[in-house]
Amino acid sequence: MSFREWLKQFLPMSSQSLNKRLTAMEKQLQTLNTNYNELKTLSYNHLDPDLYAHAIKQWYQDITGNPLDLENPKTYNEKIQWMKVYDRDPMKTRLVDKYLVREWIKEKIGEEYLIQLLGVYHSADEIDFDALPNSFVLKANHGSRMNYIVRDKSNENFEKIRSLARGWLHENFTFRYGYEQQYNDIPRRLIVEQYMENMDGDMPDYKFWCFDGKCKFIEYIKDRRNGGYIVLFDSKWNKLPYTIRPYKNYENDVPMPKSLPEMIRIAEILADGFPHVRVDLYLLDNGEIKFGEMTFTSRSGTCKWNPPEADLWVGEMFTLPKAM
Repeated sequence: MSFREWLKQFLPMSSQSLNKRLTAMEKQLQTLNTNYNELKTLSYNHLDPDLYAHAIKQWYQDITGNPLDLENPKTYNEKIQWMKVYDRDPMKTRLVDKYLVREWIKEKIGEEYLIQLLGVYHSADEIDFDALPNSFVLKANHGSRMNYIVRDKSNENFEKIRSLARGWLHENFTFRYGYEQQYNDIPRRLIVEQYMENMDGDMPDYKFWCFDGKCKFIEYIKDRRNGGYIVLFDSKWNKLPYTIRPYKNYENDVPMPKSLPEMIRIAEILADGFPHVRVDLYLLDNGEIKFGEMTFTSRSGTCKWNPPEADLWVGEMFTLPKAM
């Protein structure tokens, strides 16, 4: 059976409309099969939804070197790819929006867990750097790895920062690194938040990996300025024999924070109702807990688990929902 004949079974519509759509899909399919680089730069933004599964299989093979079994996913990375295709919960779009999520956090756990917001802008030209404090963090609200830390304004070139921020606003993060559709419909903004660090100049991440509303393990990352060190703990703060590259394994002991039970409680409140979400929190020297972000597709489902068997270990925690 040809691709066109097979697809006709699932697309009931008038003959003229169907033939027009099939022709367009066949062209996209040819691109998927013959020129993946063109797909990444041109076609992905306009890809027919019925080809998402095929596109993600191609992307996953290209990135990891491994075939993707979407029909029977077992590992964490495979299940994240399944979620990208089949879980279209619109609530996720609100919660990955670094601006809109703030109101939800206020409702769920309280405003005291939010990092102070210093400004919200629709364009880079709106930012009045003179009005901002000497230290701050500039972010785009619609993706990850779109942030710039200013520790001392006197050392900064504001026009270069504006240029960087303009680039963020012109990018649809959905297509930066695999199809992460929860980012697709976010109204793009720039936000400025208070800069925070502890007495040692560091601000470790506590990433709570939750499945069906329960924290199963914690990813601890410190010293990002020097490449980052990682330790994984279970919910009782027992060290686990797994890491995630590219971070270096931290060999020293990490004392269990006194606030760990409260941090887990907060993470599980925020994770309730979702098959899987990673909740990132910060812990200040004075004991204050601050919300970082919620992530539904950690590392876009290409986590470099060390050892590789950890991918299956985490995958066994992950119960997939019904396709939406």
